[in-house]
Amino acid sequence: MSYWILKSEPTTYSFDNLVKDKKATWDGIRNPQALIHIRSMKKKDLAMIYHSNEGKCIVGLAEITSESYPDPKLKEAKFAVVDLIPKYRLKKPVTLSEIKANPKLSELKLVRQSRLSVIPVPEAMWSELLKMAGEK
Repeated sequence: MSYWILKSEPTTYSFDNLVKDKKATWDGIRNPQALIHIRSMKKKDLAMIYHSNEGKCIVGLAEITSESYPDPKLKEAKFAVVDLIPKYRLKKPVTLSEIKANPKLSELKLVRQSRLSVIPVPEAMWSELLKMAGEK
């Protein structure tokens, strides 16, 4: 199993939208590095949903429910998507400032490559983020 952070502006698509919809296709990814990450996602991988711009915090967990596939809304097969479902809202949101202040997370790509919208998370950092959210 792999772990991810998926970034979205809450005014575009929030974790609350995902909960209300019960499932979603994670689309709109255009950055080549983020597309590489989308294409490497597998069914049952877990993702933290991060609200960018407004809030700047991790707010919830989701489960990837499909392998990646070409975006059905586009004619160009070079853009990939995955499907996901909400798992649960975190007990405590984890803010970007808290993440940056934690030395155990200094190499997290959310800190190092802040513009990337799909971010792999090593297992030890995943556990640390869950601990910060009051989940462990």
